[in-house]
Amino acid sequence: MSLNSSETLAIKSVNLTKIYGGKKAVNGVSLSIKKGEIYGFLGPNGAGKSTIIRMLVTLSEPSSGDAWILGSSVTKQEGDVRLKIGVALQDAALDESQKGIELLRLQANLYGLRGKDVTQRLEDLTKLVDIGDAINKPIKTYSGGMKRRLDLAAALVHNPKVLFLDEPTTGLDPVSRSRVWDEIRRLNKDLGMTIFLTTQYLEEADQLCDRVGIIAGGLLKAEGTPKELKALVGNDIVTVSVSSLKESINARLKAMKSVKKVEQEKSTLKVYMKEASKNIGELVEAITSDGSTILELSIRIPSLDDVFLQVTGLRLKGDE
Repeated sequence: MSLNSSETLAIKSVNLTKIYGGKKAVNGVSLSIKKGEIYGFLGPNGAGKSTIIRMLVTLSEPSSGDAWILGSSVTKQEGDVRLKIGVALQDAALDESQKGIELLRLQANLYGLRGKDVTQRLEDLTKLVDIGDAINKPIKTYSGGMKRRLDLAAALVHNPKVLFLDEPTTGLDPVSRSRVWDEIRRLNKDLGMTIFLTTQYLEEADQLCDRVGIIAGGLLKAEGTPKELKALVGNDIVTVSVSSLKESINARLKAMKSVKKVEQEKSTLKVYMKEASKNIGELVEAITSDGSTILELSIRIPSLDDVFLQVTGLRLKGDE
């Protein structure tokens, strides 16, 4: 890794590949993630997201390729990497017989903190991730959201420069999910921490991430800011329910210069078009000119779900 790269990049991978049983679970993924970014992998279960995280945090050795965390190789300098990162995996490994404070104190001791340093660090952490009085209660009494925040605190005990979160809000209710989002934003804004997260939730990627990588079948299919990715679709989307859907309607719509694509499902049309609000009158005329009645019409800008469908051919169902 070059000197210039190590000065500006928190995470870099080159052709990172993982093979299980002759099948490529991760297929040549190359990344460049700047210091201070929140970067997200968006994809369904089985896409390769967790496998990439495990390689980046030195829990799984790449079959080929390499990656660097703040200049340290995950294949040659594993010890250096582990000191620089915090990790909260999808399944929190918590001893439920312990109290929250006992788990954090043990984690601090494992990282070499002692005495007053431990006390101060734990005090800072309980404020930072909003654990409150529950810190002195047994972990078995915690809700799913509390366990997730405790696991996050454990990942932060040594004040890492880079934080890895594998599907940090999977299984949480909307209120708990929102609170975890707030913690992630605070860590990034207040501490300048680089955060790499995986998610199958479209809204999570859209709301949290500076940049998003869309991954499917172990391949990085697209990458960019949420705004840049939505621009790949490039058109507004008009959904129209019609009383009587005649073939002549499709022909008239496709003849419009502003219309780029028309999809039909039963009596509903999905029309991809430029500047929909400006051209909606012409669209209405094209549909109703032969006596058909519009039952319902909506206009929206492209979403990450539309991007995901366009680049992978699949719908992402995580938000359900």
